[in-house]
Amino acid sequence: MFGDPECTVFLALAGPLVPAGLREVIKNLIESEHVKVLVTTGANLVHDMIEGIGHRHYMGTFQAEDKTLKEKQIGRIGDIYVEQNAFEHLEKWIYDLLDGLPAEKKQRMAIADLLLEIGKKLPDQDSILAAAARKNAPVICPAFLDSVAGFHLWLYGQNGKIKIDPLLDVSKLVDIVYDAKRAGAIILGGGVPKHFTLFANTFREGVDLAVQITMDRPEPGGLSGASLEEAISWSKVKPEGRTVTVICDATIAFPLIVAAALEKIEKDGS
Repeated sequence: MFGDPECTVFLALAGPLVPAGLREVIKNLIESEHVKVLVTTGANLVHDMIEGIGHRHYMGTFQAEDKTLKEKQIGRIGDIYVEQNAFEHLEKWIYDLLDGLPAEKKQRMAIADLLLEIGKKLPDQDSILAAAARKNAPVICPAFLDSVAGFHLWLYGQNGKIKIDPLLDVSKLVDIVYDAKRAGAIILGGGVPKHFTLFANTFREGVDLAVQITMDRPEPGGLSGASLEEAISWSKVKPEGRTVTVICDATIAFPLIVAAALEKIEKDGS
């Protein structure tokens, strides 16, 4: 995928992979234009934003005493901690950004366009959203409302000052699908980003190349663990498409795979 200039690469990102440490890897892939489209959860973008305005995630433990963490106003994501005041700061920062947008732009706005504006304003240039804004790489977030920032947006919109139209995001994604000469999907985790990416590509009879890294299994029947071979039956992957499924923690496997792929491209290019 990375070595083919005609391949439009979609990165589908689910699970808490930004707080888990993949922020720089994802940002670099967008910056280098190896990834052309990011499809992800609202939570990953929220965690990118709070780092983008100066907050941090911290290593903790799965054996935490959560009542104590609550008293200290610390939220826990597995073994990762984040201070709750980060989200309070983000709320004010987002409201200030929304207040600064032209009223006509807020009358009918795609989530991707809002994320573009956020990326332009984030002070941290190592942000995923900031890199996407610099490279004009669309960030599609079909479940943005299922996040802290999504609820901030809902509160802000109670007086009618902003109207979000998610159908515009579908149009943006499908336009990219139609324009792709070849399409590749990298799927970390599963859930909504996996399905949204693959289903959009049914409009071109499926992706040509796909890699998924997941800890889920196909036996329960859920999409997150579904094989990429199964996706052929839905025209999400072309019958002649090349697919690989890696059963592993994405925070371990993905950086290694990316490093190996980029090293191979560099060697082949030299």
